[in-house]
Amino acid sequence: MKKLVALLLLSSAFCIAQKEKRKLVWEENFNGKQLDEKVWNFELGNGCPNNCGWGNNEKQVYTNTNQVLKDGNLVITIKKEGDQYTSTRITTAGKKEFQYGRMEARAKLPIGKGIWPAYWMLGSNISRVGWPKSGEIDILEYVGRDPHTVYTSIHTEASHGNTINTKKTVFPKIEDGYHVYAIDWTKDKIEFFVDDVSVYTFQPKDKNEDTWPFNQPFFFIVNVAVGGNFGGHDVDDSIFPQEYSIDYIRVYQ
Repeated sequence: MKKLVALLLLSSAFCIAQKEKRKLVWEENFNGKQLDEKVWNFELGNGCPNNCGWGNNEKQVYTNTNQVLKDGNLVITIKKEGDQYTSTRITTAGKKEFQYGRMEARAKLPIGKGIWPAYWMLGSNISRVGWPKSGEIDILEYVGRDPHTVYTSIHTEASHGNTINTKKTVFPKIEDGYHVYAIDWTKDKIEFFVDDVSVYTFQPKDKNEDTWPFNQPFFFIVNVAVGGNFGGHDVDDSIFPQEYSIDYIRVYQ
């Protein structure tokens, strides 16, 4: 146990040192009265007709009214309204896109069976080449059916979009308060962190357009899904409403 604690402290110290060497190039602190639409796009509806269920048989409908800026936080409220689940999904596509650096967010999770909050990135060429060839970086995924667990994953053409380049890490108190979810992304690898503890590294030996689409700018996505193939089709309606709170998003290069 002492050896494990020492390794975790060393990892955290190294992460902090690396961050201090870099320059803060962009931050979103959610301090305004409403989201800046020069930075953020709302994705609305249920994904139909082109991507019904958002590709995962998800149950929610996205609106631009399930979010508010409050006390310096973006708060996404997930609701059950009649026979419909509602939530919010926002992206920085075409507005704030980044290649390499440390990307981090400080967030407090919603909880309960059926909840699926995420903080993730997609390649800026997705409209041209499609998914998964564009690449996907899941900095944070949490599913309420599997409590105390953080999922960090990579999707590429080589994996046919399947979740095989992934790690699930247990954090017994991850539901308590705010935590920082981050990646350190270079031309050689992507390393994932939770509260400055390294949890997973993706570093394929052979890099080509199918294994390493991560040599281009990516944009951010923040959302909460309900149910779906990953979130689980058994949703506990008694948990609603739930809130996903994001304190900030920062990019260091």
